[in-house]
Amino acid sequence: MFGLFNSAPVSDSQLGELRRAGGLWRGSITIGASAAVPLAIAGGRREPDTQAVQIARQVATRFAGWRPIIEQALFEHYQPHGESLPDDHAAARLAAASDVWPQVVLIYVAVTPLDDTLGTELGYTTTWDDEHTLGARFRGEQFIELCGSVLPP
Repeated sequence: MFGLFNSAPVSDSQLGELRRAGGLWRGSITIGASAAVPLAIAGGRREPDTQAVQIARQVATRFAGWRPIIEQALFEHYQPHGESLPDDHAAARLAAASDVWPQVVLIYVAVTPLDDTLGTELGYTTTWDDEHTLGARFRGEQFIELCGSVLPP
């Protein structure tokens, strides 16, 4: 009986199967050399938002352009933390922005409203800040911010 109110899965040629749960359409996505991570897309009960699906399809190709922006933002977040870490801490050795990648893990991608406009958020955990998930937020190609404390969708 409860299955009557569930949304039917949607199959997308690029994103694969998407299932609605927790108010979002969910699947997985592979970005760069990362393993597949959870993907969350805005949408209604019947189907994902068409524009959100289009944006999600572009994330993997846009990542190459976003990567230097993200690494710089992550490095700037690291710098005050790095000064207070013990010398033997793995993250204490970051000398340049490009050094962040072995110290971070992409844990999700979300295409959801950010200030009432669809945006993309890439969620990262880091070795230097184990209390927060960091969200690199974009609207189209434009970097908005690195949010220092986000909750995975």
